[in-house]
Amino acid sequence: MNQRRGLWSWLHPETLSQASAVNLRRFIGCAVREFTFLARKPGCRGLHITTDACWGRCETWEKPVLDPPYIESYQRVCTYNETRLVTVRLPNCSANVDPMYTYPVALRCDCGVCLTSTTECISSV
Repeated sequence: MNQRRGLWSWLHPETLSQASAVNLRRFIGCAVREFTFLARKPGCRGLHITTDACWGRCETWEKPVLDPPYIESYQRVCTYNETRLVTVRLPNCSANVDPMYTYPVALRCDCGVCLTSTTECISSV
């Protein structure tokens, strides 16, 4: 699973404490926020990692139009604008398994178009 996620106006990491005081259910924007996940790969034990990721909500809308495809949409996701990669060693890996695991750390986030090369995007069928 790709760890990159997306949403709207970005906040610098040093202003995150201001965003933390905001009701996150009503927050409209895109910010760097602490995130914990389980890093794992076949042949190794998992390792809980706490890192910085992008989080928030972006402006998105759709409206009907008379011409095909009969809908006009504006869809943005909160996504990585600037990152650095960190590599850790997973514990108790089998002899034939590379124990190294690399993941992105968000330095800055922005609303943007969802790129499948960096983000899990949902597209219509």
